[in-house]
Amino acid sequence: MTGPDKDSPFPLKDHHRLCFLKNMIRNPNVIVGDYTYYDDFEDVGNFERNIKYHFDFSGDRLIIGKFCMIASDVTFIMNGANHLTRALSAYPFAIFGNGWEKAMEGKSYPMKGDIRIGNDVWIGYNATIIAGVVVGDGAVIAANSNVIRDVAPYAIVGGNPATVVRMRFPEETIERLLRLKWWDWDAAKITRNVQYLTGPDIEKLEQAG
Repeated sequence: MTGPDKDSPFPLKDHHRLCFLKNMIRNPNVIVGDYTYYDDFEDVGNFERNIKYHFDFSGDRLIIGKFCMIASDVTFIMNGANHLTRALSAYPFAIFGNGWEKAMEGKSYPMKGDIRIGNDVWIGYNATIIAGVVVGDGAVIAANSNVIRDVAPYAIVGGNPATVVRMRFPEETIERLLRLKWWDWDAAKITRNVQYLTGPDIEKLEQAG
């Protein structure tokens, strides 16, 4: 046995409200790693509906690593939501035409970049993540959080705007985990070491064969 089939849309038998997300995504600008799952109270199809203001012409991407856990109603606000903030008015005149077509000539709307979610990240119910944010490996985002800034690896953040509640481990342990990159191991090695992955002893994980 080497764990569940990473290419199965629904890895839990007779349960279709949890999916391995990469097998459900249709948008080429949404990239998801193996074993990352999404759980929805109603329909896993809601995931792509919860990626807001994601327009093809913007070219921005939502990139999610491996082994992430994403709860229902998590929302990603992409760059299409951005308005001018340094101009005298934030109003998007140009989109309405009728004499306003040239309002943005020589200008561009703010582009904050891709949303990048690391590996082994847990995103709680109804959290929102804003364009340009990078969430580090092993981070935890509490339910109902509004994440507007980057999140360090293995930080637990919560609130609106989200701030660091605490770090999951001491700095030395975090550095060792980031060197290990266990999420890049093959399925057989992960299977052999799941007891260590679900325990507190990093030395055993470092000695894993």
